[in-house]
Amino acid sequence: MFTDTQLLDKVNDYISHLIYGKQPEGLYEPIQYAMSLGGKRIRPLLMLMAYNLYRDDVDSILSQAAGIETYHNYTLVHDDLMDNAEIRRGKPSVQKKWSGNTAVLSGDVMQVIAYKLMAGMGEKYVPAVMKLFTETAIQVCEGQQYDMDFETRMDVYEHEYLEMIRLKTSVLLAASLKIGALLAEAPAEDTQLLYDFGINLGMAFQLKDDVLDVYGDPRVFGKKIGGDILCNKKTYMLIQALRRANSDQLAELKKWLTAKDFDPDEKIKAVTALYDAIGVRSLCEDRISHYTLLAETNLGKVKVPEEKKQPLLNEMNKLMLREA
Repeated sequence: MFTDTQLLDKVNDYISHLIYGKQPEGLYEPIQYAMSLGGKRIRPLLMLMAYNLYRDDVDSILSQAAGIETYHNYTLVHDDLMDNAEIRRGKPSVQKKWSGNTAVLSGDVMQVIAYKLMAGMGEKYVPAVMKLFTETAIQVCEGQQYDMDFETRMDVYEHEYLEMIRLKTSVLLAASLKIGALLAEAPAEDTQLLYDFGINLGMAFQLKDDVLDVYGDPRVFGKKIGGDILCNKKTYMLIQALRRANSDQLAELKKWLTAKDFDPDEKIKAVTALYDAIGVRSLCEDRISHYTLLAETNLGKVKVPEEKKQPLLNEMNKLMLREA
């Protein structure tokens, strides 16, 4: 068994030595830059952890781990372009440092490279793994479209939001775990339980992000706090605030949501104060606890010795207690 630190070191070392391409420089330099920004490497780490439940030769699937991380970073490059985000992990986003066109093209190549890295496995694993990876990639795009659709709607319901984050965030975490299990030839029941664990972990993870975007420390979070408020993003907390506000609170909230000319800091402060008054942070944190408990239950049913599951449990706890 490897520790989470050992597995993370393996992932970072492998990715740091990957040459995504050399020429034309304008295509590949942004890719190397995007991958060098770091991040938690949650998805490749989960893949290796799931594999390591059953096998010890984790180096044999580092290509697939790098593939899932490359795919994830491709989605971030395109997300930043769609959101016109200037900062990613405390540094200029690709579209800010280069251009929107560069973000499109370099992002496209990242997606293709992700497939190439993922496909480098024994032939017998290809059908199941690539089917799952492709289905997951489609679902992520579906989630992004729902997220974009919500931008122009004031009537987004809780169940719609939860389905959006399941598609946009959870399925990629779940696929990471399931691919690790498939490559390790884990029992089918365990493989499904690990997928379900990833779904519930992803739901809690995204809801935690919603909280941190409003209440986190920008020095730790790596980007400005209140970004979701400024762009009227339909987060769990905003949906609950619109639903639970009294008439005066609702009027003020809608005033800020429809304002065209405003001071950003003033809007963030005012909407956060409304969130505090309505009590939506605690509602969101209750949901985080709900999905965390479901994830723990899923993992608990996986039929391997408890000590082998400890790294996954530790990772889940780390994500739920994080401040960034």
